[in-house]
Amino acid sequence: MTVGALKGLKVIEFSQMIMGPCTGLILADLGADVVKVEPVKGDRTRYLPGLAAGFFDTFSRNKRSIALDMKSEEGMDIVRKLVSDCDVVIENFRPGMMADLGLGYDDLREFNPGLIYCSLKGFLPGPYEHRTALDEVVQMMGGLAYMTGLPGRPLRTGASVNDIMGAMFGVIGIQNALLERRRTGNGQQVQSSLFENTAFLMAPAMLAEVITGEPATPFAITERPWPAYDLFDLADGSKLFVGIVGDEQWRAFCQAFGFEAWLSDPDFATNHLRQKARSRILPAIREAFLSRDAADVASTVERIGLPFAPLRTPIDLLDDVHLNESGAMIPMQLQSGIASKLPALPLILDGQRLTGTTPAPTVGEHSRDVLRALHFDEAAIEALLSSGKVAAPALAGQRTTEGAR
Repeated sequence: MTVGALKGLKVIEFSQMIMGPCTGLILADLGADVVKVEPVKGDRTRYLPGLAAGFFDTFSRNKRSIALDMKSEEGMDIVRKLVSDCDVVIENFRPGMMADLGLGYDDLREFNPGLIYCSLKGFLPGPYEHRTALDEVVQMMGGLAYMTGLPGRPLRTGASVNDIMGAMFGVIGIQNALLERRRTGNGQQVQSSLFENTAFLMAPAMLAEVITGEPATPFAITERPWPAYDLFDLADGSKLFVGIVGDEQWRAFCQAFGFEAWLSDPDFATNHLRQKARSRILPAIREAFLSRDAADVASTVERIGLPFAPLRTPIDLLDDVHLNESGAMIPMQLQSGIASKLPALPLILDGQRLTGTTPAPTVGEHSRDVLRALHFDEAAIEALLSSGKVAAPALAGQRTTEGAR
């Protein structure tokens, strides 16, 4: 497979927040021409505060933007022209909204039978399908928050895992539909969701209880199956996670950290026995680590092949040596004007990273280009802009789109 294998694929994205935009992002990074349709004032995701302030920049690179009033006849005429000649439509609005606008799958396939229509919702069809969902909602009702938090204190994960996983399954479904269309010539509707993602994530925990008969317990208090699989304090005040998950690792650890006597202790002869003896082993390891700093412990466990990880915050990843030297971080100008970096898709195809080339577009940045491609003449375009039915930056201030797919 080569980088840009989806080059030539035309995608129209009607979406906001994370799941829909992330679906478009993945397709765009794989080479598709993704046109984001947003209101004349801009997608509301652009203006979110706090922890959500990074949503738009993160999930909108490599896309083109057309901003229009979909409540107007002029705006809907443009939308119909867009979807009549595209390969894929992405939407993640509330159930029924696109159908109310005359843009549901049944509406669009009448004049574009090869269309692949990807709907991303809180729930797949069933008793819950009309409910409004968020990542928190499905994590609470799907058991993920229970497994992430402490007893009586369920906790949402620190990332929108279901939104992003829903986008990934959406892309998988789209790619499957593309292959099917190649065979039959027909498009199809692809549906992905948040709640069913959670159920898929929780399948091992579900079956563990079925198989063992033991109730699931939050991961934070679950008994670890190894002698060490914990976060340890170090002399310099930092913390390091270290795991010892096999006989070879056990021997290497004991020899490297001065616990050779443990190797001949019959109470520690097998992993099962060592796991039962965690109350003896862990205090000794904690005491040993408290006398050594992070660089010392990390270099030792890395040398002997133990799994380990320093405790970091998200901002620390910007300076991560591995991510930067391996090409996994993409320099990017943000909407605010700040120069930063974004992680590339976690893929290498034929030895190449899928690196982004253009930052998230400004509101309607490509409105003129998209309208020209739909055969609107310059007078018609200027009339639409003057009427307020379409928005675009002033020509003098319009950012170059060189490199956009």
